Amino acid sequence: MSINSYQSSQKLLENKYTDLLIDISKQSNIRIEEFLNEMEKISLVSSYGINSYVSATSQENYPIQNYLRESNTLHENQASRLLMNYITMKDRAFSAFIYNLNGGKDLYISSDKPIDYNYNPRGELWFENFLKSEAIVINVPTRLEMQTKSKDNWAILNVRKIFDLKDGRLLGVMVISVDLDFINRVNEHHQEGRSSAFTIVDENGLVIYNSKYEWIGKPFTEVLPLDSDLQDLTSGGQIVQAGGKDYILIHNPFEEEKWTTYLYMPLEELSVEGDILKRNLLFIALMLIFFAIISSYYLSNIITRPIKKLMRNMTLVEKGKFDNLPAVQSNDEIGLLANRFELMSSELKQLVERIYKEEEEKSEAEMRALQAQINPHFLYNTLNSVKWIASMQGSEKIVDMTEALISMLRYTTSHVDALVTIREEMENIEHYVTIQKVRYFNRINVAYEVDETTLNAKILKLSIQPIIENAIFHGIAEHEEEGTITIRIYRKDREIVIAIHDNGKGMDEETIEHLKRDVLGTKGKFNGIGISNVHSRIQRIFGLKYGIHFVSEQDKGTTFFIRIPEMVSDEREII
Repeated sequence: MSINSYQSSQKLLENKYTDLLIDISKQSNIRIEEFLNEMEKISLVSSYGINSYVSATSQENYPIQNYLRESNTLHENQASRLLMNYITMKDRAFSAFIYNLNGGKDLYISSDKPIDYNYNPRGELWFENFLKSEAIVINVPTRLEMQTKSKDNWAILNVRKIFDLKDGRLLGVMVISVDLDFINRVNEHHQEGRSSAFTIVDENGLVIYNSKYEWIGKPFTEVLPLDSDLQDLTSGGQIVQAGGKDYILIHNPFEEEKWTTYLYMPLEELSVEGDILKRNLLFIALMLIFFAIISSYYLSNIITRPIKKLMRNMTLVEKGKFDNLPAVQSNDEIGLLANRFELMSSELKQLVERIYKEEEEKSEAEMRALQAQINPHFLYNTLNSVKWIASMQGSEKIVDMTEALISMLRYTTSHVDALVTIREEMENIEHYVTIQKVRYFNRINVAYEVDETTLNAKILKLSIQPIIENAIFHGIAEHEEEGTITIRIYRKDREIVIAIHDNGKGMDEETIEHLKRDVLGTKGKFNGIGISNVHSRIQRIFGLKYGIHFVSEQDKGTTFFIRIPEMVSDEREII
């Protein structure tokens, strides 16, 4: 309906503008011909009529006739005043030139253009043909007027022979040079914004007027390259094609002159009113579409709303919200399904709470077991080292080793909290390393590369020591050369990364796969409850994205990475 309405209205607009342009074209032709007729009357009256300022007693005085008979100063002044009166009366739209054929001087009257006294039209073909013809007055189509000095001085010439009233002898020729700009002034109210589309051509199809003067003298088919033949056009208005575009073309001949007016306008210029109509119709169509969409949404929503609520409840349960779910109001099968889902979510909540409690109890038990664990071999080796030092080096080493052992025992059995600062954890590592250096006769070197700003961050207690122990027992102990363990602690993307590297023998593929399974939580064991225990505790406390991973290469050492969030309190508040 919108498309049909738009097409019908567009057709009405085309008809309306066609009629309007036909009327404009006819009025323009009438006014142009009236203006040219007035020029002809002026040349007639000035040549043979009575000057308005001459008294009634001297009506035999004809200024132009007198000047052509005798070109003295008095007659020249009288003729000049006469012509200047007419020029002023017509808003200085033309100039008048009298060419004396009686042996006297020529007379040039121009209101605002300088005269070119070197120009003489007597050698022009149109002037010679006019003198030879029997015509008394003619209109010369548009040409560059050479008698005055001006750029683009295009004009229409009204040429009249002046005969002596006494004996009928040819005295001279009067040329009324009408500035072509008079057509612009005639049409300025009718053709505003479309002046270049108004064109006048002669009987040969050549342009004699266009506001773009460069088109004058050229065929009209160059101004508007029609797809059809110009001879096939009929008077009035019609739709034509030119250069791939549609135009409304008005073809209107003059009544007296052998001239034709062409007035054209691209159909796309109807967009002022057409766009308003298009916008209105588009708005109506969009409103109808919007209404249809809203209606469809409303009707479908009545059906799908209970299902969407049930889906949202499922999403809430997935996120851990098991109770106080939004009620699903429906008396059909969907409502029954929603009620059963609420019962299921309630039972699921109880199950999750029970599992969570069991996991907490398990974690606490593991923590207590870890705190209580003292490796018998470690105590034996430590005491054995104390014995050898006491026998070989005196009491100083015994004191250092004993103090380190006491500090470790104190750290292991104190701090019931699961989280400690990295600073505290590193102090325990230093005590542990002191004891291990004694045991392995200083074959173990430990390098620390710690970002001081991370020392106050929180970490699980006893999460680094098991990895150091693993590095010594499985990486360096069997290594004949001196071993080095490097501990790096740094920040990365709002996380704390602890990298523990040893230059030991590394691991083969089988050991790597075994340790990976252990770290990932299978039932395999690797150094008691060490690495896998630390990994599971980190994930339980901080989330599954954190924990331990490692890289190892045979005979090149192993690097373990502990990744935890950056926190400053037990509430896990991120810095």
